[in-house]
Amino acid sequence: MLKKLLIANRGEIAVRVIRTA
Repeated sequence: MLKKLLIANRGEIAVRVIRTA
């Protein structure tokens, strides 16, 4: 459960960075 949350959080951050870049 915790790992899934971390992976989801990383994916969200990556999407934000890609959108901002």
